[in-house]
Amino acid sequence: MKFDRLLPLALLASFCSSTAAVAQEAGTPGALSIEMNDLTQSEKGCKLTFVAGNGLPQSLTKASFEFVLFDQKGLVERMPVFDFRDLPAGKTKVRQFVLAGTQCEAIKSLLINDAPACEGEGVAKDACMKALKTGSKSSVELKG
Repeated sequence: MKFDRLLPLALLASFCSSTAAVAQEAGTPGALSIEMNDLTQSEKGCKLTFVAGNGLPQSLTKASFEFVLFDQKGLVERMPVFDFRDLPAGKTKVRQFVLAGTQCEAIKSLLINDAPACEGEGVAKDACMKALKTGSKSSVELKG
């Protein structure tokens, strides 16, 4: 078989294995993962981008989290609640939120303090916090 016929097969195999790795990372079985992916300054304020993966056996019809924003001195700046809306079982979603009037460089770290809404068929009210795993690919640390 010629090399030019093997190349598409090699590319397909590479794509499939990398796609599976990303899906597995985002939807860790039994866990609800929230990753701080990026912060971008906009005219309105700091835009936060999160990647949320639902590895729970049930879909969440509504999930919201109370975040604590710490400034560069480690002081609490504010405590917004972000509505992540629905998070289907085994799926990954990207959610963005703008913190009006906030400069991104002023944020040192974030803490997920609580989950005021964690709803879905067969989902315990405390499931979102018990199964929570956090991480960050940005300069801002995220803790759960």
